[in-house]
Amino acid sequence: MQEQNGDAFRKVFKYYKQKQPAPDLSTVINFRDESTFGKHGIRQHSPCTSPDIKNAYDDLGLIPVNSWKMFTIDQHSGFYFISNPFTKSGIEYWIQQSFENYCLPPNPTNISLKDKTDLKNCNDDIILQKLRWATLGYHHNWDTKEYDENSKGEFPSNLNLLSCIITQSIGFQSFKAEAAIVNYYALDSSIGGHTDHSEKNHVAPLISVSFGQTAIFLMGGPDKSVKPTPLFIQNGDIVIMSTSTRLCYHAVPKIIPDPEFSIEGRWSLIMSKMRLNLNVRQVNL
Repeated sequence: MQEQNGDAFRKVFKYYKQKQPAPDLSTVINFRDESTFGKHGIRQHSPCTSPDIKNAYDDLGLIPVNSWKMFTIDQHSGFYFISNPFTKSGIEYWIQQSFENYCLPPNPTNISLKDKTDLKNCNDDIILQKLRWATLGYHHNWDTKEYDENSKGEFPSNLNLLSCIITQSIGFQSFKAEAAIVNYYALDSSIGGHTDHSEKNHVAPLISVSFGQTAIFLMGGPDKSVKPTPLFIQNGDIVIMSTSTRLCYHAVPKIIPDPEFSIEGRWSLIMSKMRLNLNVRQVNL
């Protein structure tokens, strides 16, 4: 639905971001509850199966692709949603990677750029709770919104393999993970409506993998006159934006606590107040 000469996207964003009165969440799509599908044209989609790579599934903490629950939305062609394909130990593995590897030098973070704090072996949750982002592979320049050949590191092989398995599940066989941003969202965080267009390659899909607390995600259209579709992204869920949704507007107006989320070990307390998001893209043609 389009709004002539208006910003329908911003109106919906402000509605779900507001605290008082609290927004009505009954119309937000929950892919784990078919009663919320309503008239959105949600369809279950059979993933494309990859060659037998059982060891890779085990190493990455995934259930087999043929057991994934994948969905599409009619009005957002090229949008795919995978409802948590991770095992419990797999979720813990990726959270551990995000705190113990991805935010360490030489990968820049919001903390290292500000005061050169070395997060290696850091056990201070007060510091770690200030983490907001880390970049992997090509390091995104937040000022110029560009990638620089002279500013890149080695992309993690485990995240590259995970990304390739995910893109192969929608039939995209030639994906090369070259850049990622790991976002560490506090409960009071939000991210406004935007498109991801810094990459030279706008054909390869965008991949977004989330862990921890729940986000309200808005999937919009090619401009802000299109009213966005609200949906929940919960622990372990994956979003893929490809073809006509690759350059569409999207946002996260609110993060809400998930009473069912729990993990064991070192990161249980900090993750009770945080949402992790790993978004991966191919930069070059």
